[in-house]
Amino acid sequence: MTVQQALSASGLDAREARLLLAEVSGFSQASLIASSERQLPDRIEKSFFEFTSRRKKGEPVAYIVGHKEFYGLDLVVNPAVLIPRPETELLVELALRSDFSNMADLGTGSGAIAIAIKRHRPNARVVGVEASAAALVVAQRNAVKNAVEIEFRHGRWFEPLSGELFDVIVANPPYVAAGDPHLAALGFEPREALVAGSDGLAAIRDIVRQAPAFLARGGRLLLEHGIGQEKAVCALLASAGLEEIATWPDLAGIPRVSGGKR
Repeated sequence: MTVQQALSASGLDAREARLLLAEVSGFSQASLIASSERQLPDRIEKSFFEFTSRRKKGEPVAYIVGHKEFYGLDLVVNPAVLIPRPETELLVELALRSDFSNMADLGTGSGAIAIAIKRHRPNARVVGVEASAAALVVAQRNAVKNAVEIEFRHGRWFEPLSGELFDVIVANPPYVAAGDPHLAALGFEPREALVAGSDGLAAIRDIVRQAPAFLARGGRLLLEHGIGQEKAVCALLASAGLEEIATWPDLAGIPRVSGGKR
């Protein structure tokens, strides 16, 4: 079977099919396009159709290939961690606008946010907190893979940070409501990293309530949230006594991150 025949027989979107074939063959997507009549070895053909079968059952491409790009980094991912999204890069951008010597990433998951920030602020102390031991293993692998030193702590939100103060605290917590119909399309990802109570704000409430005790004077809290949650999140920030409260849109123009200053 040729490259073109395999792609045509995949039953997938052309872009996804090329990505999966590139992964199993070791060729770039550009090379595959340029060599559409190349014969595929049997083992590559077999692996490719195993991948396409998984994709047609709804499994995300990132889990199938085992990695995902985020903020210029190549990160290991598996079903223990949420797949990093492009909109979350806004959290990194906003954190890097601040001057800080130490920062914490709550619910670090794959380590994407913490590692991206550390790569751009190598002299800063970066702490990543994660309640899932399985996710921490992935985060640690990614830190090693990307040659950065992160202090990883096992626990929920601020539990392992007792007595510490940070210049910046960031979090991409669960913010999907329990009954949200979009959850059906996210069945392969860890539910505990997605769902936060009946209104999607349970985790954010918990974080905002505790955050002032862990922020240095002038320190900033930055939170990713869902569509339409910005007003509620800003109200929570205000009730916690934070100042200079603001919301920032992602590249699609959707209000995506809200934050305030102690």
